[in-house]
Amino acid sequence: MTEPSYVETGAEPRTESVPFSHLSLELGHLYMEDFTEGPDRLRRHFAAVRPWADAARRSLDTRHPRISTCFLVDDYFSRLATPAELIPPLLTAAEEAGLTIDYLARESGCAAPDPARRGAAALAECVLDRLVEAPPPGTTGYRPPVGRTGWLSNGRRSPSRRVTAALDTDDRWRPPSETLASGHSVFMDVELFDQAEDRRTWSCAFLAAVWQLVRLGLLRDDGRAVLTPVPWETGTFPADWDALPPVIRLQPSAQPFTAYGTCSVLPARFLPVEHAVRVVLDQVQIDLEALDQVARRSEAEQYSVSAGVVERISYVFPPGL
Repeated sequence: MTEPSYVETGAEPRTESVPFSHLSLELGHLYMEDFTEGPDRLRRHFAAVRPWADAARRSLDTRHPRISTCFLVDDYFSRLATPAELIPPLLTAAEEAGLTIDYLARESGCAAPDPARRGAAALAECVLDRLVEAPPPGTTGYRPPVGRTGWLSNGRRSPSRRVTAALDTDDRWRPPSETLASGHSVFMDVELFDQAEDRRTWSCAFLAAVWQLVRLGLLRDDGRAVLTPVPWETGTFPADWDALPPVIRLQPSAQPFTAYGTCSVLPARFLPVEHAVRVVLDQVQIDLEALDQVARRSEAEQYSVSAGVVERISYVFPPGL
């Protein structure tokens, strides 16, 4: 008689795999206020993006590049127009510039639970829980945790003077310093969220960090893939953003949404935001199995992928965009 065997559920592989393109090319990220300027604003945007998007395609060192394009709409901080009003002219303007948007994403999807997953956690909360603050050299870790303050830095903050002078053993001012500075410091203190009563509002920088992890295929919720694109084949768009899935696939033949690397073509106003994104991602503990999946898949294709997550992200900030 064969003895029954028992295996703990936690011992089974739980990290869901995702498909990969070589590059996820973001063709823009606009605020609702940008859309209110009308179709000419969208035409100017995509006309400026087109040459840089072409250059990003040519830069891939592979014979048969897999590239998917995406566009992020900010429906988190404001909703001045409906999907039915906003998306058709957006797609038309891109098409007039010779560009195709494969995937359209809602920024609020980076903050809320994935509606396709029952009992899923909010994605921003998932990333917040994975933050491991790197204590600056010579410090004792005295500052409150980021989950309580909502602030994350890339080094040592300039100490504030104590109220009671008798407690000061050294009241000299000391500058902030970047932990891994190359020569001089470029110190940054990033606000991840603010909170009023029971409502937490995530910052643009933190949601952008979540967005990058999703595009890189490195974010999981209890081992499950997140923001899996939903095919959108109806041809019409709803009057309510919440009726639209967080990520929709507009082109049936599109290459995978997730990719080994990302490139974002953005207005220059996003440069400080993306600097903050890199500060955040440098301190996120990535699911090791998700990282291993990328390593195994890319090695099988003989396609080089940077070991560091931040090094997998690139940007273009065209003048006048």
